[in-house]
Amino acid sequence: MAYVIAEPCVDVMDQTCVKVCPVACINFDGKGSPDRKLYIDPQECIDCNACTIVCPESAIYFEFELPAKLGVYAQIDALWFQDKDAARKLVDKQIPNTS
Repeated sequence: MAYVIAEPCVDVMDQTCVKVCPVACINFDGKGSPDRKLYIDPQECIDCNACTIVCPESAIYFEFELPAKLGVYAQIDALWFQDKDAARKLVDKQIPNTS
């Protein structure tokens, strides 16, 4: 995995990073989705750093620079591409949905 989208993105989802990604590796389900954050596909990311530069929330970290307290977000991003519901549950466990 190259980059990880962490907690600052939860319930924000600015999507500027989606627009600049040259390989379209940042995903979420469309309008009306249960997603509360964006997810980077660890198999598709090419380490270009374009997303980190434009993220207004500073929510995107290089995998090896991810603070320990946010480490679960690496697992969440990778899991979303295998089991979306399980990844969403992990997000909710980290930050309970109040809506």
